[in-house]
Amino acid sequence: MGRPKTRLDLTEEELCTLRMWVNAAKTEQRLVKRSMIILLLNEGLPWKEVCRGSGISIQNGLKWQKRFLQDRLEGLKDKPRRGRPAVISPSKRVSVTALACTKPDDGSERWSKRKLAEATGLSAATVQRILSEGHLKPHKTHYWCGKSPDPEFEEKQAAILGLYLNPPDNALVLAVDEKSQIQALDRTQPELPMKPGHPRRQTATYVRHGTTCLLAALAVHEGNIDGRCVERHTHAEFLSYLKHLYRKHPRKQLHVILDNFSAHKHKAVKHWASKRKRLTLHFTPTYASWLNQVEIWFSIFSRDVLKDAVWHSKKELVDQIMHYIRMYNEQRARPFQWTYTGKPLAA
Repeated sequence: MGRPKTRLDLTEEELCTLRMWVNAAKTEQRLVKRSMIILLLNEGLPWKEVCRGSGISIQNGLKWQKRFLQDRLEGLKDKPRRGRPAVISPSKRVSVTALACTKPDDGSERWSKRKLAEATGLSAATVQRILSEGHLKPHKTHYWCGKSPDPEFEEKQAAILGLYLNPPDNALVLAVDEKSQIQALDRTQPELPMKPGHPRRQTATYVRHGTTCLLAALAVHEGNIDGRCVERHTHAEFLSYLKHLYRKHPRKQLHVILDNFSAHKHKAVKHWASKRKRLTLHFTPTYASWLNQVEIWFSIFSRDVLKDAVWHSKKELVDQIMHYIRMYNEQRARPFQWTYTGKPLAA
């Protein structure tokens, strides 16, 4: 025979709380098991099935049933245990937390665990524990796009987004920018190739073989790239590249998206563009060059080509850049798709 059943008489609030504890991913497993015992007992199941469903022995189950009957939901939680009193007082913890949120007076930008330990007289391990409890990470910095001060932000943004989403007929939308100061870095000793158990290895010392500047135009709705490497990135080189794009697409209305770099707004560039009926320049709002889709491609290019690369001459660097662009157009070129579906940032 089974043990006589004890009425639990769960309220609706207790039922909801127990189910929430059981289903929540972050609930401690011991509390999940104790909650499961009460829910199974409430369904009138015999102890054998209760133990099978909760993974707790009958002795343990009786203990938590008794605790629940005495203290209800609070009875399922662990009672405070006796132990050595806290060595670090609450006021000391608050002072460490407050200090970590300030700027050090030694000229550095952020606190380290070692510096905080020296300043507070605590051990580095204790400082780490206090920071962890307060969810503080002095070594990390998060960035966000600040609000643009441009009074014409809405108009400029709407014009650019309109070109992305609904371009005019017979129009070609080009996102244009330059990546300057690309260094042709060589290493003072030959690179050691990757092999099982060892990553690719390079010397920390390097030799410079000069720099180049990459002018690039992304055809927004096709995804292909037009690129040119130049020695400098003044208005003269930019105007020459703009003329090249204009000649390359003779029967298209060109809408060119640019940021506010001084070379893009030079009077010679503006004068030449004003004489071209097929050409319209669209400038991103101040501090909003992220609206220019070519920045996405530059990020891909930097990871694929520039990171940890070795070149023995500037010509080798330029040849690799142009080869990468050709292969990208042949194999990978496609329009970028927006995937952000969250809420817009608050003003």
